[in-house]
This record gives sequence, C-alpha cells and structure tokens, in this order.
Amino acid sequence: MRRELLSFATTLALALTAAGCAASDSKRETAARKNSTPAPAAEQSRAAEQSRASSPAVKSAHENAARQDDGHGHARLPARVPAFEVSPAALKNLPPTLSPDLFTGKTRAAYQAVKEIPETIAQLPCYCHCDQGFGHKSLHSCFSGEDRHASQCAVCVDEALEAYRMQKEEKLTPAQIRERIVAHYTSQGF
Repeated sequence: MRRELLSFATTLALALTAAGCAASDSKRETAARKNSTPAPAAEQSRAAEQSRASSPAVKSAHENAARQDDGHGHARLPARVPAFEVSPAALKNLPPTLSPDLFTGKTRAAYQAVKEIPETIAQLPCYCHCDQGFGHKSLHSCFSGEDRHASQCAVCVDEALEAYRMQKEEKLTPAQIRERIVAHYTSQGF
C-alpha cells in the first residue's frame, strides 16, 4: 500500500511539473507568434533564460537530480530553477521594498538586507516558487509590493539573509551567490 501511495505521489508530481512546463512553453510560443520581430526586452529575457540554463551550477544541479531516484526506483525530474533578473534595465528599475520598520525579528533583518543589496537580491531565484504562484520575477519581488509575501514566508526570509551574509562576509558576486543557492535548494529537493 505504501509503495502504491509513493508511486501515485511520484506520478502526480511528474504530471504537475509537466503541466507547469507545458503551460510555460505555450505562453512563450504564443508570445513569439504575436511578435514576429522580438522586442529588445524579449531578447533580454530570452538571453537571461539561456544564461540561467547554461550556468555551471544549474547544469550540475539538473544533471545530479536527473541521475538520482526517489529511493523507490523511480527517476526524479530535474529541479526547476525559479525566475530571477539579470537584465541591467530591470536591475536599475527595481520597485521599492517595504520598510524594515514594519516588521520585527528575523523578518525585519531580511527586509533590511534586501533594502541594502536590492540588485543582488533581484538576481536570485526564490525557492518558494512564487514565480509560478504569484508571478514574481525574483526574490526581490517577495519583498516589494503591499502583499507582504516575504513577511509570511520562511524560505524568502532565510534566502535573503543567507544571500546578504554571502555578499558581506564572503564577498561573493550575485552570480556566485545564485549558484550556491541553486545548488543548495536543488540538493534539498525544492
């Protein structure tokens, strides 16, 4: 019975992942048909997507996930890397984040970190996968806007604080931080 439930759960996860990928592909194809000549923003988005896919950490994480199984003889799908910004134009025009003074404790520290290094935070994917559920474009999106998403999400808060630590203490670049975050969350099965 347990094996049947695990098999069902695996099948369901595969179907949901495939459906999400198919919907995403369909949206891209529709947009491509509407614009026979890609606009500069579309070209930048496409270049960013290719850059994400070709990152050594992302490739390595995907290859490792593809080789692993779920412990029951079923292959796991490669993890999907959530959206993040790399376009210079997008990084220059980031919306403001909510004031850290609205929060307390660890959440306040995370909002302060994002306020101090917004361009770095915008170049990071958010592993609560809010890009699919809320249309967020990066981890920075979680801290901007009035929905207070990050204030209610431990993944957003922890990821922002870890990114801040890596930049300030280890002097890592946004790309290096992103590689570590992708590798960490992929190894955790996110």
